[in-house]
Amino acid sequence: MAYTSKTYALINKKDKRHLQEVLKYLVPRREEKILEIGCGRGFVVRELQNVSPETYGIDVNPNSIEHGVASNLKAMDAERLEFDDASFDKLYSFHVIEHVQNVRKALEEMERVLRPGGRMLLVYPAEPIRGLFSIPAAVVLFKNPFRAREVHLRKLNPKRIQELIAGTKLEHKESKFSFFSSPQYFTVLQKRLG
Repeated sequence: MAYTSKTYALINKKDKRHLQEVLKYLVPRREEKILEIGCGRGFVVRELQNVSPETYGIDVNPNSIEHGVASNLKAMDAERLEFDDASFDKLYSFHVIEHVQNVRKALEEMERVLRPGGRMLLVYPAEPIRGLFSIPAAVVLFKNPFRAREVHLRKLNPKRIQELIAGTKLEHKESKFSFFSSPQYFTVLQKRLG
């Protein structure tokens, strides 16, 4: 897949709102261990490490990690997380799950590495048509806007996320729609204690 593109790794810049959203929805504490799925070059990881020093980031693109701006970054696929069970107190992901081939498998892996009672924040596009918001990425990755559906592999919404976590230890805590900057959903899930 073209996600290993160096251009794609370097073009993605820092979004100052992401840190604020992690602080708002997850309320990280200093002693917590936190994971970002799809961290890019690690801009949010770097900022969050000022709050929670043990913040880690993974990204499928090795070029993102090679040009990373934070410590604790590693190239890794969301469907095969190379961490022990119950390794993290919290995790978050911005605009990643719509790119994942097997969303259910990625959610199961996130559940596995999350400690009981741990929370996760998923932020994903509220696309009326799958791929509509990934046209610029398709131009960068493929030099073809008509390949946008190869970038956003899934059209997701809170109801679909709830269907995908059925039978797991994850429970839906809240979802919100935001029109700010682009239409997107914020979904918070929590791993059951038992």
